[in-house]
Amino acid sequence: MRALLQRVSEAAVRVGGDVVGETGPGLLILICAMQGDTETEAEQLAAKISKLRIFTDEAGKMNRSILDCGGSALVVSQFTLAADTSRGNRPGFSYAAPPAEGERLYEYFAAQLAGLGIPVRTGRFGADMRVALINDGPVTIWLDTSA
Repeated sequence: MRALLQRVSEAAVRVGGDVVGETGPGLLILICAMQGDTETEAEQLAAKISKLRIFTDEAGKMNRSILDCGGSALVVSQFTLAADTSRGNRPGFSYAAPPAEGERLYEYFAAQLAGLGIPVRTGRFGADMRVALINDGPVTIWLDTSA
């Protein structure tokens, strides 16, 4: 699985003008299930994210996790994280999991994150979404379970 984490002051996702998910201080997590991914990758990624020390402590050092600071997460599916740009000018997405499997793993990942004690809101899988955020830092981290 691939994830792009953005530490945010706030974030929201809209579908057709309606807010379907939002968060205050915490993480916006853009997530993509890749071909061959299983529940194991989703579990490992959720565990890693829950412990990743990318929030500042009293001394201004990135030394606290989302759990430590009581943050929440907005999880948004984004199959374009699977983009293959190695040939030509048009990205290919054949490395992404098929839609039904991608949706299942997306929902499983969000549930795993919530099960670790992080309040989770989500976007809507497969929808044309508008994501707004205030990146805090800015802090943006790329994670890939295959790397």
